[in-house]
Amino acid sequence: QVQLVESGGGLVQAGGSLRLSCAASGRTFSRYAMGWFRQPPGKERQFVAAISWNGGNTNYAVSVKGRFTIARDNVKNTVYLQMNSLKPEDTAVYYCAQHRRLFSTAQAQQPDFGSWGQGTQVTVSS
Repeated sequence: QVQLVESGGGLVQAGGSLRLSCAASGRTFSRYAMGWFRQPPGKERQFVAAISWNGGNTNYAVSVKGRFTIARDNVKNTVYLQMNSLKPEDTAVYYCAQHRRLFSTAQAQQPDFGSWGQGTQVTVSS
């Protein structure tokens, strides 16, 4: 079974940047779309970004489009989330997830993702 481990979270001031990493243990990582989700305190988990199995397509939530960038390195079995121009509203626990289907696209919904990491805390102060 795939194991996902997020890292890179922390405390940052508004306007700053962070890069999150998600390392996957499965050897079939390169055949699945990957996504980033977040759960702000007191709110439901929400979609942030996704990238297709081959990195050819990406998808972003409106709230982060233009500020966040998702990327993957299939050699390193790692997916990244570069977060720029951070706002206090970005404060949340961030999770990476693997799509349930082989050769999946970035146009996916939360139920399409079946494997989840433990999450990493991102706190943006004002």
